[in-house]
Amino acid sequence: MDIRQLRYFLGVVEAGSFTKAAARLHVAQSALSLHVRQLEEGFGASLLIREKGGIRVTDHGAKLVEHARIILRQVALAEADLTNKNTSPAGEVTVGIPSGAARVMVSELLAAAKEVIPNVSLKIVEGMTGPLEEWMNAGRFNLAVLYRMADSIGGYDELAREEFCLVAHPNMPPFTNPIELADLFAFPLAVPMPVNNVRRSVADAIDRFGCTLDIRFEVDSLSTILRMVAEGKAYSILTPAAIHNEVRSGLVKAIKVVNPVISRSVVLATNTRDERLPAVKATRSVLINVVRELVQIGDWPATLPTGNHAAPLRRSENNKSFAST
Repeated sequence: MDIRQLRYFLGVVEAGSFTKAAARLHVAQSALSLHVRQLEEGFGASLLIREKGGIRVTDHGAKLVEHARIILRQVALAEADLTNKNTSPAGEVTVGIPSGAARVMVSELLAAAKEVIPNVSLKIVEGMTGPLEEWMNAGRFNLAVLYRMADSIGGYDELAREEFCLVAHPNMPPFTNPIELADLFAFPLAVPMPVNNVRRSVADAIDRFGCTLDIRFEVDSLSTILRMVAEGKAYSILTPAAIHNEVRSGLVKAIKVVNPVISRSVVLATNTRDERLPAVKATRSVLINVVRELVQIGDWPATLPTGNHAAPLRRSENNKSFAST
């Protein structure tokens, strides 16, 4: 077993097939197969099983995946410590971002990273919050933007605070703004599945205040929910960031929910195994600053938490990206 074999093995697992891994790693498929076979012979156990749709990881393979990630992270740390890469972070960083937050921050994050940390390659994985949290817990991300109730932030970095609103077709009721929480029962809703933070946050408020909701559709796709609202087929309860573009385009309208306001915190989670990696540390700093800037200029409809002391950013001359000050 050597480092190259571990990288190739992990690359096949993460790609889901030898063909995709060969393209990503720029290595011949036959070479990947040879290295994996050599690993299997060395361990005396099957690690991967080829199937029609790709590969399946065996129990022995799953154990090796965990060890390989730890080993490769330690190798990266050793390289950083011994080659002084702290002065110029380089490498690959994977960031998980929920669909709503991704709509307002991904383009600016990529622009900022290109300008401030050009030698860091960012991999952005967008999805619903439930799967993202599972993948973060499984160690698939270096960093992840997650959602938490304001009183359960724990050790995460709090980035911003958002308030939920009722989302409706522009020509459908209610025609007054705001609306009270107790009045939401009158609107048929399309909402994410129960594991999603949006659903959990709203359900918590509903339970605490003894209200009811008319949930007609459970859909784990933000784009599908917004399309249903824009077509007048349902209402939804989301944060302004998730509907920012549709509100600006006049496709939907947002009605503030009050008595009480439903809010949540946007937080940043860092994989504890990776927090010392220079590339991860640099990306974390850039991401925090990007969110802060977006909130301050009004492009992210949210508020900054008290005591947010992230280093300021300035717009570059083309006004398209950020640079450190």
